[in-house]
Amino acid sequence: MNNPVLLEAPKSDQIEWKQLWSLAALYGSIVIGWIAYHNYQPKLLNQFNFTEFAFALVLAQSIILVLTPPIAGKIGDRFRFKDGHRIPIISSGISFAAMIFMAVAFTLFSNPGEIFKWILPVLIVLWLVSMSIFTSPALSTLELFTPIDKLPRAMAILTIVANLIYSLEPVIVDLIDYLGAPVTFMLGGVITFASGYALKKNSLSLFNSKGQQPRAEIRFDTQRSDYFFILFMGMALGLTTTLLFNYLPDLLQVNLANIITWEGKWILVSVLFITAVLSLPASDFINKIGTHKSFWLSFLTNSVALALLFVTGSGWLTIVILLVYTASFTVLSVSSLPLAIEKANYYEKVFCVGIFFSGVALPDGIVEVFQAMNA
Repeated sequence: MNNPVLLEAPKSDQIEWKQLWSLAALYGSIVIGWIAYHNYQPKLLNQFNFTEFAFALVLAQSIILVLTPPIAGKIGDRFRFKDGHRIPIISSGISFAAMIFMAVAFTLFSNPGEIFKWILPVLIVLWLVSMSIFTSPALSTLELFTPIDKLPRAMAILTIVANLIYSLEPVIVDLIDYLGAPVTFMLGGVITFASGYALKKNSLSLFNSKGQQPRAEIRFDTQRSDYFFILFMGMALGLTTTLLFNYLPDLLQVNLANIITWEGKWILVSVLFITAVLSLPASDFINKIGTHKSFWLSFLTNSVALALLFVTGSGWLTIVILLVYTASFTVLSVSSLPLAIEKANYYEKVFCVGIFFSGVALPDGIVEVFQAMNA
């Protein structure tokens, strides 16, 4: 008989808050990194006369963000049972991403000539790969230091952090424009490395020592991973997020023109801020009725609300539907990843989280490719 594999296990039946806040800080740095990337990518392409490669980079971005998470997840699961934890793949991805941030900053500081400027699109692609490598393995640690019945509460914290940062995007964009591209990418490298180091330092204490016995209840997990359902959940969240960021601001600005005179981006900010505020109450609601019911209820409600938003022309009706949409979007955001983790076999946790984020990225990738084709 083979020697038993030492498994990762939470210390107790309580959330490990130090580790959770470290993960939230890393997640926040990822969101800020994406904001900086989307702000500077078109500007850098114009600056270095690479506009003809805009479509190729969008296509590469979409392919990388869809294919890389499951691959990184598969590697992460191998490390879990080879070394006892998934930290190596997370650390490698974070170090690589920080290095690419610094390389971009150095390239921009040095104002490269005609030959060396060609390194910039290569660095952009490598940055996309590096960010994708560690994101899924890092977020999969949520189940390591959070009991299964408290996953919605932990996910609510991550949702609050992400949505608050996205709601501050106009301010963040103004700040990074003021700092300039070189300083922005240098700070991005420092923030990513520091938050990743904090997660690594705080999480290593949770892994079993070599003399510790494996937990039988998870060592003999016979549940089959529900790959298609996990992918579907990711696509459901990804589709509503894509529509929220790409289409709803303009639509809501038109529908609400007779009631409020806000620009669409500020309506989006309001929706994201309300989502952040509702996240903790939403986690209590999810714990009460269960993640499975919460997902389907929020998905169906959100789908109907989205359809109605695109067909209604009434301002006041739009406000009512938007409130329903915001509440259902909050529950969907908080319940989907915990349910994906629940539906994964213990030995494929990181891989299944990768499948989930592949589904999240798919709708946005398709939309961005079509937008780039028509640009």
